Amino acid sequence: MRPFELIAPETVEAAVASPGTFLAGGTTLVDLMKLNVLTPRHVLDINAVPLRGIDTADGLRIGALERMSDIAGQPGVYPAISRALLLSASQQIRNMASIGGNLMQRTRCSYFRDVAMPCNRRDPGSGCPAISGANRMHAVLGTSDSCVATHASDVAVALIALDARLRLVSATGSRTVELSSFYRQPGDTPEVENDLRPGELIAEVVVPRLDWASNSTYVKVRDRQSYEFALCSAAVALHIEDSRVVDARVAVGGVATVPWRLPEVEAALRGAPATASAFEDAAALAVENARPLAANGFKTSLLPRTIVRALLELTEGSR
Repeated sequence: MRPFELIAPETVEAAVASPGTFLAGGTTLVDLMKLNVLTPRHVLDINAVPLRGIDTADGLRIGALERMSDIAGQPGVYPAISRALLLSASQQIRNMASIGGNLMQRTRCSYFRDVAMPCNRRDPGSGCPAISGANRMHAVLGTSDSCVATHASDVAVALIALDARLRLVSATGSRTVELSSFYRQPGDTPEVENDLRPGELIAEVVVPRLDWASNSTYVKVRDRQSYEFALCSAAVALHIEDSRVVDARVAVGGVATVPWRLPEVEAALRGAPATASAFEDAAALAVENARPLAANGFKTSLLPRTIVRALLELTEGSR
């Protein structure tokens, strides 16, 4: 780890006025600093900044510094969000990690995290060895010839399924962006991972009220049951009346370069009977544009099965 200056602002104004890299729980930043993947000269410890609070009175509002474990245990948090948080990392990390930091976490691609290897995200133009290398954990959706790394966040998948927005603050004011448009697919510029502008800070996560989102869940398929990133995951919410799907929300993770919403699957579910066969027909649409690599082709069959599993979990629970 290289030397750095630690600054501890106590107000939002002071935080966004100071140049540097923001530190909340530090569960991603400190790791990457130890590996010299990130080498900030100034680190801003923002834990004293008043960006906390969880309000479930009308939808959901979460201060960016709220810890993952506290959000997961809060009554009134939509089940898909709570479950995604509980399936993220270990209890110790969930006690430290902030929701804002989780949404900003970097990919776990081993080539990105190894400074001895080329990586277009870390060093633009150097290449992407994962395309022809060890790519079992990598993406099959949203990839490009420059990058095939998956996005690591579980809760971002659930939040995107439920139309979450971010309130961002800077020295010039604040703005609100849809989380689904906040993340950027790699294209030819994989080093640009999101729409956060220089000096901006995530202040709040806002999820609009959706009464039937109480019937939601998050399913995560991984190599082991504890402290492991997703091979595939699905966040779904269903509105069912008279055994038919009135409305649906579906997003997936572990298979794409960004948390991946599936509007075509949602459209196929609307009006369909709440049956396994209808769910299978709709879920098959999820992989129409998939681009599997040498070692991750299994994800093209695992992804529809994961979606169906999540949908069945909700319908069986509602009977």
